[in-house]
Amino acid sequence: MTPSSFLPEFEPGTVWLVGAGPGDPGLLTLTAVHALGWADVILHDALIDPRILTYARPDAILENAGKRGHRPSPKQSEISDLLVAHAQAGRRVLRLKGGDPFVFGRGYEEGLALAAAGIRFRVVPGVSSGLATLALHGVPATSRDSNHAVILATGHLAEDKSLDWAALAKTGQPIVLYMAVANLAPITAALQAGGLAAETPVIAVHAATTGAEQAVAATLAELPHLAAAGRIRSPAVIAIGAIAPLRAAIAPHLAEPILDVAS
Repeated sequence: MTPSSFLPEFEPGTVWLVGAGPGDPGLLTLTAVHALGWADVILHDALIDPRILTYARPDAILENAGKRGHRPSPKQSEISDLLVAHAQAGRRVLRLKGGDPFVFGRGYEEGLALAAAGIRFRVVPGVSSGLATLALHGVPATSRDSNHAVILATGHLAEDKSLDWAALAKTGQPIVLYMAVANLAPITAALQAGGLAAETPVIAVHAATTGAEQAVAATLAELPHLAAAGRIRSPAVIAIGAIAPLRAAIAPHLAEPILDVAS
């Protein structure tokens, strides 16, 4: 059986919302590579590894639609309008997102806009950056000996509301943070107010699966200081709780970069 025999047709006038995984092109799905080779237009996130875009057709239109915190970025409504306009022009449109398009990727918002415009679309799941980062560093999202649940949370505080971090802390379950580096001080304070000890173990990984990857093992109380010192930088995935130190048991056999321990 060849891949082309089971991969769906990318029809003109449709949009595919595709997850590109955490960064390494080797973690793309077959369907994602298939879509890249057929798309007429690719609207991609700012953090997409350039190597991934080499799978695009030479004549494909590449548009950076990345949203970066505290930097000039297109509004979500503008991105959605672009998707609709390109599809209405009869193009095969690929919206390429880091990780999974439905895990803090605003894929659902774009799906709503496409549905409202009567545009047919497909969702192509990707490897979620948070879970992939932990796995590649030998950190299980769940373990029978440590936890039967895990909390995924965005650290990007919305203007109109924010998470009840103290309530999350009270669950006693490990927390995996996405997009949190800029707000580590208030998040850490709120988690401690909710009962998490200052000594709660943490692992933070910057730019997972790329040449710039760096990992730091620390404690909850150390997070804001490490961020201020540039030891933890965006983009980063941060795991807080019982799963963080589990890496140690299998670390000698991992092929990933050496873990930096905060001192």
